[in-house]
Amino acid sequence: MSILAQKSHRILKASASRLLLSGCVLTVLSAVSFAQVEDDYALAAPPPVRAMSKAENSQLAAKADVKERTKLALEFMGLRLTKAEEFNTKGEFNEMYNELGAFHALMDNALTFLYDSSRGADKHLDTFKRFEMALRAFAPRLGVIRRELPTEYDPYVRNLIKYLRDARSKAVEPLFGDMVVPNRRT
Repeated sequence: MSILAQKSHRILKASASRLLLSGCVLTVLSAVSFAQVEDDYALAAPPPVRAMSKAENSQLAAKADVKERTKLALEFMGLRLTKAEEFNTKGEFNEMYNELGAFHALMDNALTFLYDSSRGADKHLDTFKRFEMALRAFAPRLGVIRRELPTEYDPYVRNLIKYLRDARSKAVEPLFGDMVVPNRRT
């Protein structure tokens, strides 16, 4: 073998061993990070109960008009989020957590009611738009709460923010129906 061939063979062996070593290091680091993520969830507080108060439920049930009921639900959601912010600043995280659970229940209830009341009719599209806009305003407030939380409460609040994003998407879907609008003759 020539000297050039021997050098290229050594370089190739060194490259292969470096590649193998970096692959092993990458595998170990990914396993460690995966274990760390599981540890974060192992230390997480259990999610709060998603339940509205009886007073909120009866007041919402008393409203027959879709627009009025949605406004009332958004008002209740705003109050719950304000209480959660207050508890967060006081450091009362369990109470804050319960308020966020009630906020989540109100959001679920309002979105379900909107969908159930608008089956086959497009007359409530402005209500869907109002609901989505209000949800958009809640997102930064939840983000502020999340920044100040201890780590055991973070997974639920992170999931609540994702759920809020999904609820906004569901609220916008009826605005973009799959119906084709015919061209007018001029």
